[in-house]
Amino acid sequence: MGLRRERHQGRLPFEYAVAEDEGTVTAYGGLPLVVDTMRSLQLDDAIREHMALGERARKHDAVGLVEGHVLLMAAGGECLDDFAMLSKDKALSRLIDRELPSPETARRFLYEFHDETLIEAAKAALPAGEVSYVPAENALLQGLGRVQRDLVHAVAARGRAKLATLDIDGTIAESHKREAQEHFEGGRGYQPVVAIWAEQDLVVADEFRDGNVPAGKDTLPLTKRAFSSLPETVIERRFRADSAYYNEEQITWLDGAGIEFTISADMSPSLKAACASIAETEWKLLEERAEETVHVAEIPYVPSWKKSAPVVRYLGVRFTPVQGELFERGAKPKHLAVVTNRKGSVEKLLKWHWEKAGTIEHVHDVVKNELGGGVLPCGRFGANAAWFRLSLLTYNVLSALKSIALPPSLQTARPKRLRFQMLVMPAIVASHARRLIAHLIDRVGQATNMVASRVELWRYSPA
Repeated sequence: MGLRRERHQGRLPFEYAVAEDEGTVTAYGGLPLVVDTMRSLQLDDAIREHMALGERARKHDAVGLVEGHVLLMAAGGECLDDFAMLSKDKALSRLIDRELPSPETARRFLYEFHDETLIEAAKAALPAGEVSYVPAENALLQGLGRVQRDLVHAVAARGRAKLATLDIDGTIAESHKREAQEHFEGGRGYQPVVAIWAEQDLVVADEFRDGNVPAGKDTLPLTKRAFSSLPETVIERRFRADSAYYNEEQITWLDGAGIEFTISADMSPSLKAACASIAETEWKLLEERAEETVHVAEIPYVPSWKKSAPVVRYLGVRFTPVQGELFERGAKPKHLAVVTNRKGSVEKLLKWHWEKAGTIEHVHDVVKNELGGGVLPCGRFGANAAWFRLSLLTYNVLSALKSIALPPSLQTARPKRLRFQMLVMPAIVASHARRLIAHLIDRVGQATNMVASRVELWRYSPA
């Protein structure tokens, strides 16, 4: 007998119709958990304390506007127009006990973070021949940074964390706006820099920059701000960065502050010569890869810095192509180096240094591709800086939610999985005996997780 072929059924047997929204059904039954996380960490109080808005009459206060942006990004929105969909959800508004802002209201809020006079002042202060600058932040943008700091402290307080490794790096946020500057890869956009607390998976500081600002320009101020954002319980501090942070000022400050560090070194001709002069017997095998062999060694190298600069170690890495590649292409071994003030074996320190690729690069990927940070809203520098910082705040809120309240199976989940498992969940909203109840439709497992998560969020917080 031949194979039976299923008959093509054609058009699906249903029709769409529009029903009046009576505030009883929402597709975002799990999204209020994001606001619960913020409130349990007392971020509403932090917003009121640090973010004073103008005197004009407003329908939405600073708390509602910040929470609205975090909800939008957590739900998967990546532009201001997406507020139009979220703000029309009456049942969701009932659950979070406030209306969400419209796209235009959210846009006007972002504009308040922009101050053209600060940009003009930065331009005026440029030394002759320089064209790139990092403008100061206005009071509202600084306030949003303090809210981020308070979140970090609130999360850390639950575990009394004593160790903090800060990984810091920049990323490119593409933009086709007229005001965007050309970056080193040839496109146009911005280069925000982010510092992540690796052990806690929390962003502790950031600095929004134009695309034409060199990565190594004025690195120390953000480094200092990042470490000053850590709670007092932290007694052991560490730092990892790429070669943009390889400068005497940076290294001297880190060492003087008692911070252990590893920083990728610029491969100057003298350092390259020092690596090449190491005897073959000094190189130790680290890894054998498909196309190359990796050896490591300590390099006896002293940089031409001031006498007051700290004594540091240089850890060399040699990448040697396998024999076939070596003969076919005439390739020579390639050398890299890392500078450090830490004790320990070269192998362990280098592996520890390379771990930062799994922290800060992960943050950049998630923030830009899953939380709206890669789609900047306009051409106003301060507004874009606020949007990116709000996306980082969303990252921290979701990180806090995972570490404090979610089951182990979701504690490493990316935002898109959290949406599928927890946040985007149909619910019928009803009032009963003066209580507002969100009935999760046939989701027993998810409902159990939701109830347990709320208990954990509020276990150590005021009701």
